[in-house]
Amino acid sequence: MKVGDRVRVKDSVVVYHHPEHRNQPFDIKGTEGDVAAIATLWRDRPVSANLPIVVKFSKKFKAHLRENELEVI
Repeated sequence: MKVGDRVRVKDSVVVYHHPEHRNQPFDIKGTEGDVAAIATLWRDRPVSANLPIVVKFSKKFKAHLRENELEVI
């Protein structure tokens, strides 16, 4: 998986920061987006992020996810 890949959320993932459902549980299973970044470096130092894949679903909505929660389309 690399930056720019089109991905789909394959597992049930509940988020509370979706712009249309602010502060309410919202399941993003089946939602498609593009990989915006992979968090491996911070200030030129290696990091081991718990949720390393940043996926941009829309102009206002991004989420950090694990690789096993996504599938490449």
